[in-house]
Parts: sequence; C-alpha cells; structure tokens
Amino acid sequence: MRIRTTSTQRTYRYVRLAIVGATVFLAVGVGIELVGRGVLPSVSAAYYTPAGPVFVGALSAIALALLALSGRSVEQGLLDVAAVLALVIAFVPTSVSCGVDVRCIPPEVRATVANNAGAVASVVLVGVVVAIVLARVQGTLSRGVVTTAAVVTAIVLGGGVWARVAPEAFLARAHEAAAVAFFVLIAVVAGLAAWRPRPARVRRSRLRVAYATVAGAIAATLVLLIVGVLAGVEQRGIPVVLVGESVALALFAVFWIVQTVELWDEVDPSIAATRE
Repeated sequence: MRIRTTSTQRTYRYVRLAIVGATVFLAVGVGIELVGRGVLPSVSAAYYTPAGPVFVGALSAIALALLALSGRSVEQGLLDVAAVLALVIAFVPTSVSCGVDVRCIPPEVRATVANNAGAVASVVLVGVVVAIVLARVQGTLSRGVVTTAAVVTAIVLGGGVWARVAPEAFLARAHEAAAVAFFVLIAVVAGLAAWRPRPARVRRSRLRVAYATVAGAIAATLVLLIVGVLAGVEQRGIPVVLVGESVALALFAVFWIVQTVELWDEVDPSIAATRE
C-alpha cells in the first residue's frame, strides 16, 4: 500500500533526516580519525586532521538544514540562531596549544579562517535582509521574526567587532563560546518541547520525559565539561573535552530523532506554524 504524503511533508522529513545524517557523518569521520591516529583533544580538533573537511561539511549541512526548517515559533527562532553558531563552530576552528598556558590558531590557517569567516558573515547578513523582505512580502513578519533577525545580526556584528578589536582573543575563544552557546540553545529547545508537546499527540507524557531528559542531560554535560576543564582534568590524561563534545553531539542527534518521529506524519509540520 502506498502512503500518500504532501510535498511539504516529504521535504520536511528529508531535511530533518539530513540533520541526523550529517551528525552521523561527523561522528563517523571523527571516529575513523580516532581509530587511525589516536585520541584527539576534542571533536573540534578534527578540523586540523584529515577529517577536517567532514567536520566543516557536516556542520555546514546542519546549519543549512536548521535554516531550511525556519518558521516563526520560539523554538525555531532559537534554532535559527543555533544555525549561525554552527557556522561559527565550523569555520572558526578551536584553538590549539601554542606554548605553556597559551592557546591560538596556527598562523598557517589564519588566512583561511579570515576568508571563510568573512564569507560566512557576509552571507548571513544578506540572508537576514532576504528573510525580512520575504516575511514582509508573504505577510508573515512578526516580532519573533524581527527579534531573531536582530539577534543574528548582533552575533555577526559583535563577532566582527571582537575580531577587529581583539583578534587574538577572538581566535582563541570564539569557537568555544559558539559551541557552548549552540548546545545551550539545543537544551533550551528540548526543554520547551518537553513543556509544549503537540496538543493532539498520543503518549505526550513519554515525549515530555524524552525531551526533558535530553535537555537535562545536555545541561549536565556542559556543566561537567566546564568544571572538568577548569579543574585541569585534561592534564591528567583524561580527554574531557572530547568526551563532553561527543556526548553533547549524541544528545543532539537523539533530540532530532525523537522530534522527527513525533512529527513524522504531520501534513503541515508545526515547527513552521504561526505561533508567536
């Protein structure tokens, strides 16, 4: 028996599956590197290895998919911001050790970072303008859309000012700041999903438990990761950042799988609904 679906529904499913697929792609690429070359300081450190193209490509795909799902709900506004942060994570690499208690981005990749970051910032700003124009033309412009556009613009311009005024600090900390903020937003979105499940959806209590568990686990992972870094656990030979990032990525995938299953049969997916 053939199951009838709408074009919107099929596209929505494929984009959601693409996010999960890109996460798996990243995990496999980094996993191959770990098996072949040993433990990395972090997942983000894959940027400097043969898995670098996989790292950048997977995060770019995730960012584009998040933006493709753009709507006007609070959750989607947060995910739009997360998409921009994913691009920062992809194109502004993590810093590496450049001496005792000093971290930096190696000189040989700085030109690449400057070029890529400038291109990403320019495209994001153009995208903000296009999004506002389209929303205006389609009659969907709302405070939520304007707020999201303002936050994204502030991130891009703020990052540009930071890079201009304190380039060394930007190169040393921008990636980590974006990564933490990205996972915080995912935890918040999962938390909102836990308290605002679909009205007509069965087994709503199970969905709440699943979303709440993901939100709490991401938050706990970030806290333990930060505590571990500040406590100098890495100096004892424990790859705390690698473990923390791996767990956070796994929870990110779990969130998308749960929500994809929940919304799989939606003819007009609610994430693009007109909630203010």
